[in-house]
Amino acid sequence: MGSIQIGCGQITWVRFGPNGAEWLAPEDDVLGQIAKAGYAGAPCGPEDNRSDAETLAMYKRHGLIPAPAYYGTAFWEKSRRAEFVEKAKRYASFAAAAGCDTLYVAPGGFDYKTSRGLTRAQTAGHVTAADALTAEQYQVFAENLNAVGAATLAHGVSIAFHNHVGTVIETRAETDRLLALTDPKLVFLGPDTGHMQWAGDDAVAFIRDYAPRIKTVHLKDIDESVRARGAAAEWDYGTFTAHGIFAELGEGCIDFAAIIAALRAVDFSGWLITETDVTQKATPLESVTISRDYLRQFGL
Repeated sequence: MGSIQIGCGQITWVRFGPNGAEWLAPEDDVLGQIAKAGYAGAPCGPEDNRSDAETLAMYKRHGLIPAPAYYGTAFWEKSRRAEFVEKAKRYASFAAAAGCDTLYVAPGGFDYKTSRGLTRAQTAGHVTAADALTAEQYQVFAENLNAVGAATLAHGVSIAFHNHVGTVIETRAETDRLLALTDPKLVFLGPDTGHMQWAGDDAVAFIRDYAPRIKTVHLKDIDESVRARGAAAEWDYGTFTAHGIFAELGEGCIDFAAIIAALRAVDFSGWLITETDVTQKATPLESVTISRDYLRQFGL
């Protein structure tokens, strides 16, 4: 296997409510806990409220390496292409300065209204064909990703497309359709194992099928009993999370041994980022420590 770095997403310390994101602890403390749990790094991108130098200094203070940041937006909107490209350039410039060569790009669309009159947040985990983007929107999405990928590569940074439940690209079928329209030399992959499984698809099969195109992975586990119950009852995204859809690595249903074997088979090199969006454990530190310890059995 190539050079692997294990990172930890800060999202376990974040709660999303009607007033937006709220940190459960100061960001500096969160990074300290991530380092304490044994991770090499954490996602890191440009911030509006501080300089790049201040952000990088904070990571360095904790001995953490900047891992790929996350840029999610409405990539299916044609009129905003110039905006998307310029923002991606900002992320890529930061990443290059931080020594990181990958950027996650993801769809937005929790509030996207489907032809059934439902939002994608409402159809999370039980998507139908009627909820998909139009053919034109798929084409625009792909063209925008190609443009963004070309722009970031000029900085030596590859974009890695990220599937996400509750957005306009959730299922394996939706992801396959979008990727088939993109240029594989410009648009790579940064899949999320938990979101793929939550969508009702096989995360292991997805990783195996696309392994040569994968630059980075969000390692996430889910509770299959919660997924099945919620899909049958047609819960929305928030109801799934409230019932404990997310699990620490090794405590859910996903076969990470098979996923790591599939990555090793193509000599994968890059970041593996653990994430438990909402933990049922007593503290985020306990949660991320469990996931970090779990990966050690695979030599990671």
